[in-house]
Amino acid sequence: MSTRPTALRSPAQIPSRPLADPAPTPEGLRTARIPLLDPHPHVPGGFVPKAVVGEVVPFRVVSFREGHDIIGVQLRLTAPDGSETLHRLRPLLDGTDTWAAEIALDVQGTWSFRFESFADDFATWAHAAELKIPAGVDVDVMAALGADLLARAAAEKDRPAAERKTLRAAASALREDQDGARAFAASIDPELARIFHDRPLASLPSGDDARALLVERRAAGVGAWYEFFPRSEGAKRLKDGSIKSGTFRTAAKRLPAVAAMGFDVIYLVPIHPIGTTNRKGRNNTLTTEPGDPGSPYAIGAAEGGHDAIHPDLGKPADFRAFVRAAQEEGLEVALDLALQASPDHPWVHEHPEWFTTLPDGSIAYAENPPKKYQDIYPLNFDNDPAGSYQEMLRVVQHWVSQGVKIFRVDNPHTKPLQFWEWLIATVNAADPDVIFLAEAFTRPAVMRALAAVGFQQSYSYFTWRNTKEELEEFLTSISHETSDYMRPNLFVNTHDILTEYLQFGGRAAYKIRACIAATAGPVYGVYAGYELFENVARPGSEENIDNEKYEYKLRDWDAAEAAGDSLAPLLRRLNSIRREHPALGQLRNFSAHWSDDDAVLVYSKHLDAAFTGTGTSDTIVVVANVDPHSVRETTVHLDTTIWGVAPGDSFEVEDLITGAVWTWTDHNYVRLDAFSEPVHILKVRTGS
Repeated sequence: MSTRPTALRSPAQIPSRPLADPAPTPEGLRTARIPLLDPHPHVPGGFVPKAVVGEVVPFRVVSFREGHDIIGVQLRLTAPDGSETLHRLRPLLDGTDTWAAEIALDVQGTWSFRFESFADDFATWAHAAELKIPAGVDVDVMAALGADLLARAAAEKDRPAAERKTLRAAASALREDQDGARAFAASIDPELARIFHDRPLASLPSGDDARALLVERRAAGVGAWYEFFPRSEGAKRLKDGSIKSGTFRTAAKRLPAVAAMGFDVIYLVPIHPIGTTNRKGRNNTLTTEPGDPGSPYAIGAAEGGHDAIHPDLGKPADFRAFVRAAQEEGLEVALDLALQASPDHPWVHEHPEWFTTLPDGSIAYAENPPKKYQDIYPLNFDNDPAGSYQEMLRVVQHWVSQGVKIFRVDNPHTKPLQFWEWLIATVNAADPDVIFLAEAFTRPAVMRALAAVGFQQSYSYFTWRNTKEELEEFLTSISHETSDYMRPNLFVNTHDILTEYLQFGGRAAYKIRACIAATAGPVYGVYAGYELFENVARPGSEENIDNEKYEYKLRDWDAAEAAGDSLAPLLRRLNSIRREHPALGQLRNFSAHWSDDDAVLVYSKHLDAAFTGTGTSDTIVVVANVDPHSVRETTVHLDTTIWGVAPGDSFEVEDLITGAVWTWTDHNYVRLDAFSEPVHILKVRTGS
């Protein structure tokens, strides 16, 4: 079996009918007459679950009753505009009493959903009649009971006249039944089954409380991010050997190339004035040489703080022009929100209460023991919550007014969770299109809590999950265990992180990680230089040597691509595949499959025809050799029932990277050469 929940087809919407008032639950009891337990979507702590526009959401609930009578379960959905739809749920075939349906939500805003259960009287009778009548048991009784049920249904005023006529005729026929033949025929009649599926004959109605579900804009959960330092884009080495900073105007010249690679978001590290006190030099040294630009995370100087722009980059009008230029290329600008200050920040002098003062009267530096960041003061939100909260809100609102709707938040786990819950809710109440990405590489509980309180996206452990076993566990977890509230952005690297896998895996490692990130999740990102295979680390660290945080980077993108020495063509192709295949725009449809090799990862992303908008289903199978130093030959084993192919039946697959086409079944030989084509990204052709 595959590592996935039982698949269901999209349920047909049924006519919306009010559920009859349930019998009151006896005082002191919490159990409804027909229980409804463990509802999903669900977020621990009572927070609101999330989805994005167009996302296929699995709704699940546990429901059962005593004995053998059949029940029905339905989902009542209320859209943000108040319109209501009703959907029948189907039991999962695993003996868990779990009922489920997958429904695509297509309107941004707050929805509500409510599960309802009832005794399905006609289905109970039909099941008993189908078994008893051929056995000659209670034949007259079954006919009489059936006639009464059909007559009762025919009397319901909200049924269409044609249905009521059909039901009256069927009831009359059963009253004249001599040998049970008509009753048996009614029990298996597909037309009667359809009528009672759409409008069940219900008794013992039960319902749970309505729950909220927040549907956010598509970019909150789908997109390809590209990070760069504006000061490096267009930077020039002068005759005296010094480097002149790039500007927003020169950085804008890089935007067409980023857009041509198919990225959706251009993410900028902090663009604010940088302090001079304790400024860091190259490679994070404490010694600064003339011309060292300093870390953009040491925010604040005489020129201003978090609402100001570094004078080397330009003026506010230049920034707004950059935002417009990005929009013209189909890119959205994401800005780094790093809530900390250099010793030269105006906050230090105007609001010393926002920092932590040590016994000697000095302000505490930022630390990640044993590391100390002498160029940064962390904020203390407990000394003046009202004042500091409002100032952070003002900063965010300022950049929203400048055209920024996405913020990559630096180290949110070092600020109070309560602050983030308040800030995100306040910002989104005014503008629900604003998106916050949590850059928090920390303990699982903290990362999940940040997502639960409102962060639309989250960095994740993907960066350090490299083996087949690690990736299977990780990708299954993010797709099914936390997907109701946590949306991972699968960055392959960052300006701070160059993993050992990339340091020592060579170019194959860069290809492998890009292919998995781009296909396993709907959101992923790369940091500039990835396409140039920049893989030399500062000794003893997991970051690039000559880190761009502390100096300018002069790169010749065009020359590298012209020489065939760039990963840009692969990134371009991956982003094109993502846009062509809606299955890759979903988070919750990941299924792990198997191979006989412990280095060959196999997974699929499937989307039923009901959700693709094309009338045909969409299925992608990825087979990746995650060992960047080898050639692997093995057999892969697929659960083809996920996309409607019976075990043993053949189908065609097309490699979307190479164009090769093969005929496959559920067991297939593969050969993956890490040094040429380490990954198959296969489109399944089933003709459906």
